[in-house]
Amino acid sequence: MVIFADTLIISDLHLGSEVSRAPAALRMLKSVSFNRLILLGDIFSDLNFGRLKKEHWKFLSYIRKLSNPKREIEVVWVEGNHDHGLSQVMSHLVGIRVYQEYEWQFDGIRHLAIHGHQFDRFLTRNVVLSRFFSWLHLGLQKISSGKKRMIGFLERFDTAWLRLSAKVAAGALAHGKSKNTQRIFCGHTHEALSLRRDGVEYYNTGSWTQENATYVAIDHQGVRVLEYRDPPENSLDQDMKEELEMDFEDLLAD
Repeated sequence: MVIFADTLIISDLHLGSEVSRAPAALRMLKSVSFNRLILLGDIFSDLNFGRLKKEHWKFLSYIRKLSNPKREIEVVWVEGNHDHGLSQVMSHLVGIRVYQEYEWQFDGIRHLAIHGHQFDRFLTRNVVLSRFFSWLHLGLQKISSGKKRMIGFLERFDTAWLRLSAKVAAGALAHGKSKNTQRIFCGHTHEALSLRRDGVEYYNTGSWTQENATYVAIDHQGVRVLEYRDPPENSLDQDMKEELEMDFEDLLAD
């Protein structure tokens, strides 16, 4: 399925983490046509660049290429709690501006993108403990990768994460209403979600650290929360073809 969107939103890639699905996110970006890309926070797992793997740097390199003005694509980075302290670094590294929250108009509708940790009261009051639980959540995803979550502890942990999703959604909806926003987008909780309350639409983009990676596409038909599915295993020839296509695109853009 070919996706054409005005705006594409992804969040919670957690580059530097072993469960980051950076190659999948890169394949998705190459397969979709869009005018605006919003990186909705927690693109990094932490400030330790030494944990970044080759595929993580490839993703960042592609983001930098997308931000080339000749491509006429607007690339926006909204800071997440794991990205905190990276604003200046990222501005230079990938050549894009970093926002705390980002507003735009499309089809006469006011949109707002904010990572969502601002509505996580536990996080704001217990930063160190919250980082530990976030680290634990990523670790549990690694352990359960490719397996059905049948262990009771994992199920209880996911239930707690879903409760956090509800709290963040409630806070975001209230924030959107106070700003006269009709659509608001968050990440942070890793759980894709869409709901409507009091005239405000809320969407959570999910994450790229688990098997069912999700993202948001916005076009004239509305908002879609889409799940990414891996294509059949790429051959070496296909990988080389993609690299050549990237190089050719760069020549055209220069």
